[in-house]
Amino acid sequence: MQKHFNELELWFITGSQNLYGEETLKQVAQNSQVITKALHEAENMPINIIFKPIAKSTEEITALCAEANNSKNCIGIITWMHTFSPAKMWINGLKKLQKPLLHLHTQFNRDIPWSDIDMDFMNLNQSAHGDREFGFMVSRMRLERKVVVGHWQDPNVILQIAKWARVAAGWNDWQTARFVRFGDNMRYVAVTDGDKVEAELKFGFSCNTHGIGDLVNVIKQTTDAEIDKLVQEYDDSYKVMDVLRKGGEQHSSLREAARIEIGMRRFLQDGNYKGFSDTFEDLYGMEQLPGIAVQRLMNEGYGFAGEGDWKTAALVRAMKVMATGLQGGNSFMEDYTYHFEPNDEMVLGSHMLEICPSIADNKPSCEIHPLGIGGKADPVRLVFNVAGGAALNASLIDMGNRFRLLVNTVTAVSPKRDLPKLPVARVLWKPHPNMNDALAAWIYAGGAHHTGYSQNLTADQFEDFAAMAGIEYVQIDNNTRLSELKNQLRWSEVYYR
Repeated sequence: MQKHFNELELWFITGSQNLYGEETLKQVAQNSQVITKALHEAENMPINIIFKPIAKSTEEITALCAEANNSKNCIGIITWMHTFSPAKMWINGLKKLQKPLLHLHTQFNRDIPWSDIDMDFMNLNQSAHGDREFGFMVSRMRLERKVVVGHWQDPNVILQIAKWARVAAGWNDWQTARFVRFGDNMRYVAVTDGDKVEAELKFGFSCNTHGIGDLVNVIKQTTDAEIDKLVQEYDDSYKVMDVLRKGGEQHSSLREAARIEIGMRRFLQDGNYKGFSDTFEDLYGMEQLPGIAVQRLMNEGYGFAGEGDWKTAALVRAMKVMATGLQGGNSFMEDYTYHFEPNDEMVLGSHMLEICPSIADNKPSCEIHPLGIGGKADPVRLVFNVAGGAALNASLIDMGNRFRLLVNTVTAVSPKRDLPKLPVARVLWKPHPNMNDALAAWIYAGGAHHTGYSQNLTADQFEDFAAMAGIEYVQIDNNTRLSELKNQLRWSEVYYR
């Protein structure tokens, strides 16, 4: 079946030992192949699940882990102990393993065969204590992993593995990824800055700066024929304001927006970048701020964040990858203003220009309006509302001695009133557990005003992502109590110091 990540693989490695003899090991291999095939063919499994030979010795396990590390396509391994597999055999391999690990605690049979069970059956089906032996060693080695428990045919078990597989794909995408920062950080702003050297050590991606002049030189190479083609695409895809259409008094602004988009895309493609940031304080040589250009590039899968916020740009890219093929979208976001009406409190999320149309609930309108900030010509942008439903905001922040990934689950709300004078894309949401506690918890945790907003990812996937990265994870949801959260933050301070 068609996979969302055609070239990527998760290796299914089953542990056993030579003690059981050839006949038992043959049955172990057959059962493992059945499970691998079922997982691979599951409708919601986005990544290829590949059977690997049964691991029966230190040498075989070490070789498999080394092979996984060196495989470009392997993004993680799934382990299962069909029989008892003495865990000291796994030490050397696990010490070398550099790919994410999921431990599936299952067994081949769902039910105990009450009338037929004998010692042959017991010797063959020892996952109940074989997986505990393996689990002890992984815990003893202080290795991060995902543990999924249940029968391999249980839809919830398959769903957990499929969701983790998406996280592994996002993590894999970060390794050696390149992000470009056009200009520097917004002046004097703290939370959008951070340690790019430590980030590369911790996350695998690099972020380096290019002067705006480098980008402007590429933008200037755009031809009229390229602009004509893109302007027609705008007209076909969006509700374009009359003043922007051919013959309209501001049509030249639309053409300039198209010129910027073509140049930015070319710069990103030529540099093999997966995302970018910019800041309106540092766009010398550009006639207008990039609005529609950024929105459309984000919609194609590039990570983005404004004001030099490279961490959020990288996070948005990871979210885009994790959500490949799912309904709904992911976008750069900012908590912009509040609605404090009693019993109907909400946050209005938006940004000056750059909200991704992947989260739009209607056909976006292509508009031009004064911005009132940045000192540039009026920028072209896409304007739209966002549908209601379950969503979340995620923030990656540099706490000085570690990175923290902070997530707040929310319920998005469809606008109850028109916003005729608000010339930007926008979304309304009710944060969990409630407005006051959610906002206080976010501030206690040092959360940024920039986030990645997701309609199709879940909090447990971000927890798994933080585990793969080896960073702190903090979640604000319907179960959050401020006193408990403050204690969690205190304990984290002790742990990381």
